[in-house]
Amino acid sequence: MPTPLFAKLRLRGLILILAIASVLMTLGNSFYATYQIQRQLLITNTLEANRVYASKLANITDVFLSTAQSQLAYSASQLSSKIDKPKQLASEINRLYKQSAMFNSVVVIDIHNKILEVAPISLPVKGQVVAHPTISHLDELKKPLITKPFISKADNYLISISHPIFDENKQYQGHISGTIYLEHDNLLNTILGEHYYNDGSYLYVVDGDKTLIYHPDPQRVGEKVFDNPAIDAVVKQHSDAYAIKNSADIDMLAGFAPITRAGWGVVSQRPTKATLTELDDHIWQVFLRSIPLILLILIAIWLSARFISKPLQELANQARVMDNKDSQQKIINIHSWFYEAAQLKRAILKGMGLLHDKISQLHTDSHTDPMTALLNRRGLQQLLEQYESETQTFSVIATDIDFFKHINDNYGHDAGDNVLKELAVLMQNNARQQDAICRTGGEEFILLLPSTSADEAFIIAERLRNQVAQHTMPDDVGVVHISLGVAYWPGSPTSISQTFKRADQALYQAKRQGRNRTIAAEQP
Repeated sequence: MPTPLFAKLRLRGLILILAIASVLMTLGNSFYATYQIQRQLLITNTLEANRVYASKLANITDVFLSTAQSQLAYSASQLSSKIDKPKQLASEINRLYKQSAMFNSVVVIDIHNKILEVAPISLPVKGQVVAHPTISHLDELKKPLITKPFISKADNYLISISHPIFDENKQYQGHISGTIYLEHDNLLNTILGEHYYNDGSYLYVVDGDKTLIYHPDPQRVGEKVFDNPAIDAVVKQHSDAYAIKNSADIDMLAGFAPITRAGWGVVSQRPTKATLTELDDHIWQVFLRSIPLILLILIAIWLSARFISKPLQELANQARVMDNKDSQQKIINIHSWFYEAAQLKRAILKGMGLLHDKISQLHTDSHTDPMTALLNRRGLQQLLEQYESETQTFSVIATDIDFFKHINDNYGHDAGDNVLKELAVLMQNNARQQDAICRTGGEEFILLLPSTSADEAFIIAERLRNQVAQHTMPDDVGVVHISLGVAYWPGSPTSISQTFKRADQALYQAKRQGRNRTIAAEQP
C-alpha cells in the first residue's frame, strides 16, 4: 500500500508550516487591517480638511465680496449729488479703482444704461449704451447686485458687482459697478490662486449655473460642469465632502462650501492617489522595520519546533526498530519532557512489555503441555539441544502410569485427565529446582536431571514411585502405580537419542517385570 503524501511529513515540519503560516497570516492580516484603517482615516481626514479649507476660502471670498460692496456703497453715497458733474464723477471712480486691486475696471451707468464714466480711461466704452446680458429688469439694478459671468463689450469674461446711486430724494439715478475679469489678474484670483499644490490638489469656484468662474487652468474658466456631485451639492448651498471623479476621470477627495453672498461655491480637492501615497510609503517602512523581528520570531519558532518534536521524533525512530535488542532501553532513555510525549513513551513501553509477555506466553504455550503445564515434546527438544550445546550431563527418567487405560475405561476420561494432572503435581513437588519435567504423550512422562548420576537418579525415581503409590488420586480412582526407567548421558560422543532409547528400554523392562518398579539401564 503506497504511503500517503502527508505521512512523509515530520512533526517538526508540520509545526513549522503551521506556525509560519499562522505568523504570516497574522502579520498579513495586521498589515491589511492597519492599511485599511489608516486608509479610511486618511481619506476621512482629507475630505474633512478639504471641506474646512473650502469653507475658509468661501468665508474669505465672502469677506472680499462684502468689502467690495462696501466700497461701492461708499462711492455711491459720494456720487448721489455728483452724477451730473463729470470731473467729480471721474475723480471718485479713479480713486475707487486705484485704491486697491479689487476691481479690473469701474464704471458709472445712468438710468438709461449709458456709461457716464469709466476707469481706467483706456477702456473705449465711455458714452456707450449697454444692455446688461444677465439683467432682465431695471429694478434689479436698484439694489446691490453681483451678476452672473458674462462677456463685456470689450470682450472680457467678467462678473460685475454694482450698487445703486440715489439722490437726496431717494430717486434712482443710475449705478456704480466694479468688474472682476475672470481671465485676468485681480485680488480675487490672487486670493484663490495661492492655494495650489504640486501633488495635484487644487480648488475652483463655480456660480449658480455650474459655470467655472475660477480654475487653475485659465482655459477652463467659463466652462459648464455636469455630472459632478460636489458641484451639484455646492450650487444648492450645501457644505460637505465627497469622493468623486474629476473631468479627467481621476479619483479625487473633494470638500466644498458655498459663497452665500454671491450664490457661488468653492470646491477644494486632492487626488486620492496623492493622499494614499504617504500611507503606502508608511506601510512599506513599517514592513521593512518589522523584518528583523519577523526573522527572530521565525527562528524562535524553528527552535521551538525542534525542541518540541525531538522526543516524538526519537520515539518514532525507535518504534521503527522496535525489534532491536536495545530499543526498549533507548526508549526509556528518551527525555519526554511534556505530557503527550511522556504518555506516548509510557504507551510504547507498555505495548512492548505486553508484546514481550505475549511472545513469552506464546513461546511457553508452544513448549508447554496445556493439561499439566509441564514441558511438551517441543520444549523437551529445545532443552536437549541446549544441554548438548553446553555438553551438560544429565540423567533421564522415563515414566509411565500402570494400567492407565483401565482408569479411562472404568472412571472416564475426565478422571484420567485429573489423574495426569495430580501426577504432574506430585512430580513437580518431588523435583529439584534445576530439574525439568515433560509430558511426552498420553500417560508418558520424562524427567531430566542435570548433573545427576545414574545412581542418584535411581534414588529420585524410587522416591517418586513410593510417593505416587502412597497417594490417593481424585474421582474415587484411588491409588495408582507408575513404572520408571533410568538412563544417564555422560556427554559426547554418546548420542542423546541412544540414552533416551535405553531409558525407554529400561521402562519396558520394568513393565515386563510386573510394573510399579524402577529399572536402571546399563551404562554402555
